[in-house]
Amino acid sequence: MPPTPPAVDAYDADARRYADLYESLAFEDVHQPILDLLPQAPARILDVGAGSGRDAAWFAYRGHEVVAVEPSDGMRREARERHDLPGIRWVDDALPALTQTHRLGLQYDLVLASAVWMHVRPEDRKRAFRKLATLLAPSGRIVISLRLGTPDAERTMHPVSRAEVEQFGRELGLRVLRIAAGADRLARPDVRWETVVLEYPDDETGALPLLRHIVLRDDKASTYKLALLRVAARIADSAPGMAREDADGSVSLPLGLVALFWIRSMKPLVEGDYPQTPTNRAGKGLGFVKDAFRALRGVAPFDLRAGMRFTGATAEALCRALSDAAATVCTMPANFITYPGRSERVFLAKRNALRKTGDAFELNEIGLRAFGDFVVPAGVWHTLKRLNVWIEPVLLGEWIALMQQYGRAQGRQLAHAELARALTWLDPERDTRLARERALELMGAGRELRCVWTGRALTGRTLDIDHCFPFSAWPCSDLWNLLPSSRTVNQHSKRDKLVTPAQLDDAHESMLGWWTNAWTEATQVWRPRFFEEAWSSLPLSAGRADAATLEDVFEGVQLRRALLRQDQRLPEWGG
Repeated sequence: MPPTPPAVDAYDADARRYADLYESLAFEDVHQPILDLLPQAPARILDVGAGSGRDAAWFAYRGHEVVAVEPSDGMRREARERHDLPGIRWVDDALPALTQTHRLGLQYDLVLASAVWMHVRPEDRKRAFRKLATLLAPSGRIVISLRLGTPDAERTMHPVSRAEVEQFGRELGLRVLRIAAGADRLARPDVRWETVVLEYPDDETGALPLLRHIVLRDDKASTYKLALLRVAARIADSAPGMAREDADGSVSLPLGLVALFWIRSMKPLVEGDYPQTPTNRAGKGLGFVKDAFRALRGVAPFDLRAGMRFTGATAEALCRALSDAAATVCTMPANFITYPGRSERVFLAKRNALRKTGDAFELNEIGLRAFGDFVVPAGVWHTLKRLNVWIEPVLLGEWIALMQQYGRAQGRQLAHAELARALTWLDPERDTRLARERALELMGAGRELRCVWTGRALTGRTLDIDHCFPFSAWPCSDLWNLLPSSRTVNQHSKRDKLVTPAQLDDAHESMLGWWTNAWTEATQVWRPRFFEEAWSSLPLSAGRADAATLEDVFEGVQLRRALLRQDQRLPEWGG
């Protein structure tokens, strides 16, 4: 951990005085010059250096969902006491890294850095600004207020300039919407302020044109480049917990996870004899299609996901198939996807030698990272997470066109609808049987079981197993997502709706009790799978699955709820 900045020490030492000072000013007075540029509710707000929580509370009271970042323990305590609102999530984090904030996986309509930029060291500001910019949603805005004049002797401050902020914005494709100058609201004669508002336009800048070039214009001798882009996009969407952010902002994925998603994508195509090159038939000529790949024919594609465990011959075949797929990824698409007009590779892959699996092979991060690492540039990663709803349809359209072209070269006419079906990403089945069996076992052992949403006692006749998040919107049957519920709630009032933040908070103790009784007390049977699934599919702060707690999982559920609300605007249910 880096040493605590002196500014944070100062705020901790005198938190109440600083909080009283900030609370003496109204939000509308401080931010009057930019009120018309603030987003309409509901929006997602990131308040960096949130201090006493004044600004975060202003947004929360107006229906926004707020993530408030504050590195000072004392200021966070003051803020929670003054503004205990369900719409605010407090995060212990700081510029320039914002490590915990990025792990949440959220994108924001507004990023507010009010009276904080002067505390960031000049040598750290370029990185800090990039961190803020990569958290923006399309058309999102950054508001940075700059303190000019005499620094405060009690706190560490550095000179700031509007030109520096404008330059950082230009480098990342942000445009300046407004610059507003004003006097100090605390009437300090030697202090004045400038507020810079920048916008991240929703156009083809940064990584998006690169991806479009690879999909639409780059030379292709096979479908491999398209397959690798889809794999990266699918990992960004469904398994972001396995990503590690490197010091330069790039993202490192387990190479075994890339190989796993590669097999999952290619399995229906190879087994359906749909050509991936102009000449191959029935998988012949494809480097990853060997005996091990063919031995997986009886394994459903949706079983090839984090948390699953295989034994015996299937485990050995899967391990070898992953090694073969990793070799293909490294030597083919990762090697030949380059920046336009340059020989520099977009993706970097490092493969390790194949290791023996033993009697069992579990698809967790340790096992998947043993195959090596696959590095994705930060801009590409965030674009895949944010704009995959646009990228994947274009990518699949090109993939289908290539297979039809290859089919014609072989004298075959392949229907578009047929190929589209083969490319459908097969998600887990809507299967609640295991959770229901555990619930009935607990009831049979004399344990009282209650609906997590209403608190009412359940019987075998009234018991239903509910997906916390609507399966129709986010098909996930991980153990953490399956909850005991009354049949009336599950099938009628909550059906296909997203729980509100307040309703989720009300269910906190009930959910942790169910997880404990059903999964984590059964240490040798279900506990590893429960945490591995949660760590893979939820934005958890824990560095490893086996280091996560149930409180970590619940916080991950809250954040995943926020992502679903942000991305899909699902109707909400409040009990």
